[in-house]
Parts: sequence; C-alpha cells; structure tokens
Amino acid sequence: MRPSNPRAQTQPGRYPPPPNPYRALPDHTRHSGVFPRPAALEAQVAFWRNVYATWGRAVVVIHDDRYLDTIYEVLEFPAVGESLTADQKAWVANRRSYWQDRLYALETKLDTGTALDAEDRATAILLTGGQRRDLRAMAHNAAKRIRSQRGMRERFRRGLEIGARYEARFRKIFRDNGLPEELAYLPHVESSFQAAARSSAGAVGIWQFTKGAAEKFMPVNGAADPRLDPIASTQGAARYLKYAYANIGNWPMAITSYNHGINGMKRARGRYGHDFMRMVEEYDSPLFGFASRNYYAEFLAAREIASQPERYFSELAPGLQTPAESQP
Repeated sequence: MRPSNPRAQTQPGRYPPPPNPYRALPDHTRHSGVFPRPAALEAQVAFWRNVYATWGRAVVVIHDDRYLDTIYEVLEFPAVGESLTADQKAWVANRRSYWQDRLYALETKLDTGTALDAEDRATAILLTGGQRRDLRAMAHNAAKRIRSQRGMRERFRRGLEIGARYEARFRKIFRDNGLPEELAYLPHVESSFQAAARSSAGAVGIWQFTKGAAEKFMPVNGAADPRLDPIASTQGAARYLKYAYANIGNWPMAITSYNHGINGMKRARGRYGHDFMRMVEEYDSPLFGFASRNYYAEFLAAREIASQPERYFSELAPGLQTPAESQP
C-alpha cells in the first residue's frame, strides 16, 4: 500500500547500506557531463524529446522502431483520457495495418524490379527519413518494424512538478555515493515520479524496483515496503547504479542495465566491447528489444528537458527551476 504521506518515511539512515562493499569509482565520475552523446544517437534522443515535451497524450505517432527519425503518420485525437478508448485503439491498429501494407508493397516492388508509382515513391521518402540511406536495405522487413508511440507531455510535466520536491535530496544521495548527480533524472524514464507506479513485472515505486532487487539494494528493516519510500528507493538506486558501473565500466551500459540487467549487459559487452552504438544498432538478442535499445537515449532526452524545464514547459510555475549542480 502506498503511504499516505511519503515525506513521513524519509528519515535519513533508516535503511542502512547492504554489507557488501562496492569498489570505489574514479574521481571523474563524480561530476556531471560524463554521459556521452554519440552523434549516431541523436535521432533517438530527438524522438524521445518529442515524446516527453512536444507530443501530448492525444497524439499517437506511427514510426519505424529502428530508425526513429522515420515517422509515417502523426495521429491526433480530439479528446482523450488517461487511456485511449477501444475505438481509438482500433483506429491506431487500422493505421498501422495501412502502413504495413504500403511497406510490404514497396519491398516487393523493389525486390522484383517493378516500377514504383507515386504512392510508393512517397512511402520511400518517408522510409528513408529524408536521409541518404539505401532504400532497398531500409525496405527489407520495414513492415515488421512498424510501431506506435503515444505522447507523454502531460505526464512528463507532472513528473517535473513532483520531482522538484525531491531533486535536491536525490542529487545529494548520488553525490554522497560518488555518482553523477544527474542520475536523479532517471525516474522520468522509469515512472515519471509516480510513487504508486506498478509494472506488469512487479516493479513498483518511483525507481521501479522489483522485490528481488529491493532485497539486495534496499534491506527491509520493518513492515513498510522501501520501494514506496522516495528517499529509501533513491538510496537503493544509487547503490545499484554504483554496483552496475563498477561491474560494467561505462555509463551508457550501466544505465541501460537498469532496464536490461547487469548480466545481460555483460553478455552484450562480450560481443561488442564498450562500443555502445554498435550494441544499439546491431545486437540481435531477443531480450534486447526496443526498450533496451532506447533506454539510454530516453535518459539523455529526459536529462536535457529536466535540466532546463522552462525551455520546454513555459507554463510551469517560475519557481520550478533546476537547482545549480553541487560540487563534490
């Protein structure tokens, strides 16, 4: 059960750290600005920036799940609630089928050398995203890569309002653990700072800890579930991310492990070393799907928006500003 007053359970030191020690991190990781942003990742970051700050919940975007700058259609419904209605979901499914049919037709014509008509050429322009990409290679299995994404602007804005209550405390927790303070923005990706958030996998709270992970990184000293305590769960997230970084060795992969798991990232590293972009573009494990491929890009987008909220959400109260970064 969610505590009626989250602040009532934020006493420092309530949940002591687990007994196993963690390897000390290099000094350079204490500063923000340690999160690389490869140029090849920009299309993904831009896509999630739009999801979080431009497209509201009335918008559904039909796009390619590998090339996120390939957008086929932007649907906007006149009125929506927290969830789409059955009719709205059916319309999204109908439009996805429409684009799948067009992409199947384009791929078939390219494979057989059949002349393209005006509709095929228009589809080809959308498919390549206006970039100089090989059309035949892009068309291969493009119909299977169709995906739809709903906008989250309202949810992200609410996350900024909630997160402002905790940001200084969260940053201090990461700083005290020798970690980059901007990791405090990760709940925007996980839960939009919704303390009662629950996933189908049994993860709960702002940081979406599963029960097993909570037992390892947030020892329970009472009947209350520490996953529902914003401060205790942030302390657990700091321990996890410190442990992940020590075991994996770079921040893009350590952050991605929050979605894909440390062992999963170790397997990926065994194939690609520390070449994160090759991993994102080429790793074909069935468990390394859309969410894992995009997790770090989502973090970068959330970090960009949350660090300057007034740029993206001018309607927010003037007092909602990101505090200046503290120095270790």
